[in-house]
Amino acid sequence: QVQLVESGGGLVQPGGSLRLSCATSGITFFSLYVMTWYRQAPGKRREMVARITSSGHTNYDDSVKGRFTIARDNGENTVYLQMNSLKPEDTAVYYCNALREVAPTKLDYWGQGTQVTVHS
Repeated sequence: QVQLVESGGGLVQPGGSLRLSCATSGITFFSLYVMTWYRQAPGKRREMVARITSSGHTNYDDSVKGRFTIARDNGENTVYLQMNSLKPEDTAVYYCNALREVAPTKLDYWGQGTQVTVHS
């Protein structure tokens, strides 16, 4: 059974930092998965925040470039999101996603989310 468990969320003041973790289990060949952090604020659509491919290539939403860093540890089957210079608009539930396309199958897994609140 595949599980993705996010942790590290919480309440932080503007300008502060948090480090989210997404620990996975039950995933075969974790290193071959594209790992993505998404977020969803109340009343808004879920949006991509940061992504890291199997080769380590990263891309970020423009709103977090220069502030957030995604990284993966294939030995620990875990992906991280370092969030610095947090803003109130970063407040959302953050979700971890693991995706691997093996034609004709798409292996697509989600975590349960972790709440990040940026508030003074």
